[in-house]
Amino acid sequence: MAESLALTEATYYILLSLVSPRHGYGIMQLTEELSGGRVHLAAGTLYGALNALCTKGWIIQLPSEDESRRKEYRLTEKGLQVLKNETARLRELADNGERILRGE
Repeated sequence: MAESLALTEATYYILLSLVSPRHGYGIMQLTEELSGGRVHLAAGTLYGALNALCTKGWIIQLPSEDESRRKEYRLTEKGLQVLKNETARLRELADNGERILRGE
């Protein structure tokens, strides 16, 4: 069964940024860009979140090349399903809000 729970904005953008493999700094940059600057991830916050997401099985750390300190991550199938569920949940919230505000 896919997990369906409300994600924080930071977690949503981290997962979204990992649809393609990305290293930590790339995740921070893309998250800030996609959120219009609302979500700024400090390194400690990001790596704590990445560890938690790895533990949940939503992302994996890719094998390192050589002895590089640069770690790359990517979304798992489980993480992709969580991301799709959250996107659908957010779409429903927005659609309901727009409908009510239009007076329907």
